Amino acid sequence: MQLYEIRQCEAVACHFRFPVAVGDPAGVRCPHCGEPTALAATPQITETPFPQFAPRFTQLELLLDNIRSLYNVGAIMRTADGAGVKHLHLGGITAPPTHPKLAKTALGAEGALPWTQHRNSVHAAQELKAAGYEIWVLEEGETPALSDAEVAINLFTVTLPDNANQPILLVIGNEKVGVDPAIQQMADCTFALPMSGVKNSLNVAVAFGIAIYQIQFG
Repeated sequence: MQLYEIRQCEAVACHFRFPVAVGDPAGVRCPHCGEPTALAATPQITETPFPQFAPRFTQLELLLDNIRSLYNVGAIMRTADGAGVKHLHLGGITAPPTHPKLAKTALGAEGALPWTQHRNSVHAAQELKAAGYEIWVLEEGETPALSDAEVAINLFTVTLPDNANQPILLVIGNEKVGVDPAIQQMADCTFALPMSGVKNSLNVAVAFGIAIYQIQFG
């Protein structure tokens, strides 16, 4: 296991404080002012397994519909692994786990989940729906109309189904255009996260993290 330490700049006017791997020469000098640093603390990092929690839905899979950012894809993969997602479906331009730059944000999760690459996200959703999957879409635009699956409803106010073994495909879409309209039209339900600021959406990886943990453990 990689060991780390906290270094602090010895210059009184600076005192820049930062973590660095033990033995890394980058820790000898302050990255802010260039003056020498001293050991300030040693973090206690253990490998004790964290208690495991059972997700609400045991057959939940995820379709990334044309996610363009490698950072977002890697972050989503790591979150999906933590939330009990069973399979990743990568549609269109979404980069696969084999992409070398994904490791920086996936941090090992890129090899933890089975995955399938699809040239066409709509075809993937159609095949899974025909196989008995419910299609759940995460989108913008919360409204109080609960009967129309194409109208997004507040994920924090809806009552989720209690069938833990129901196969589910959760779909998240492109950072600019969202989920493909053809997938939205076949959705069994569409969820949105409530917003109270000047922006009407979150970063896609952040939104997915909030949504999947509400779905699986909320």
